[in-house]
Amino acid sequence: MAKDEEVGRTFTFSNGKVSSIAGLHGEPDIKLAFKNAKIAARLLRPPINWLDQINAQKDFNISVEGPEDLTNWFAQTIMMTQSIRWKWGKEMPDGVTRTVNMTNGGPVFVDVKDDKIIRMTPIDFDETDPQPWTIKARAWSSHPPRRTTLAPHGQNAKSIVYSPDRLLYPMKRVDFDPNGERNTQNRGISGYERISWDEALDIVASEIKRARVSTARGLWWSATARTIHGAILATTRRRFTGSARGRPARLRITTRTAGKAGTGARYITGATRCASASRKPTARLRTACRTAT
Repeated sequence: MAKDEEVGRTFTFSNGKVSSIAGLHGEPDIKLAFKNAKIAARLLRPPINWLDQINAQKDFNISVEGPEDLTNWFAQTIMMTQSIRWKWGKEMPDGVTRTVNMTNGGPVFVDVKDDKIIRMTPIDFDETDPQPWTIKARAWSSHPPRRTTLAPHGQNAKSIVYSPDRLLYPMKRVDFDPNGERNTQNRGISGYERISWDEALDIVASEIKRARVSTARGLWWSATARTIHGAILATTRRRFTGSARGRPARLRITTRTAGKAGTGARYITGATRCASASRKPTARLRTACRTAT
């Protein structure tokens, strides 16, 4: 729907079929709302510009209302319609299809055969790719190699898909009670049990509140708009602040994994705030940094 014009369409998904009629439904399961019809047409028309999508959410030009499981499903379904019948990748010898992926550590070639990843390698450039920059100084010149760089964790991106040890759902230490005995001495010793996403999000939100009260260093908020991390942190932010945007000027949560489970590493620290401090921090921030270090 377009909020300013108060117009829209109703889509019904039933038994694998989609039907649509003009007008707004009285009690929809999901409501996809745009500030106006012009913005809606620009954002829904392919090709998709992801930066425009992100900025529209930040500026409240687009919103999705409804249960979290349905809104996530609906958003993914809408995005998939933009690429129906697209043919991905480049056909290689031996039935291999080569695609590219940015991973989380740099760009790679992804070779796929029979719907399985065969290998992932750093991208090599050839004569069909643009030439790199060149720095010239008198008789000397320099330019980067015709190859991308890749962080170590990016080289292991294949294991994210196929590792038998990957986590598929939230887990909690069996003897950890966020409202009682935490048994921190058993980190790395006790086993884990599966919990629901609702319980996991409630624990994260309650721990944020506890840390905010128990430390004078304050908290920062750090989130990503991509993939499931953004959805999880947006949900946690709503539970903690009552707003999807929260208070980013004062709250920030690090999303980095603190090593292997049970190492006792802290997820929220005053050092995070110090590392993000400006060159001219306030007196209060300087005090917090001295305390943290």
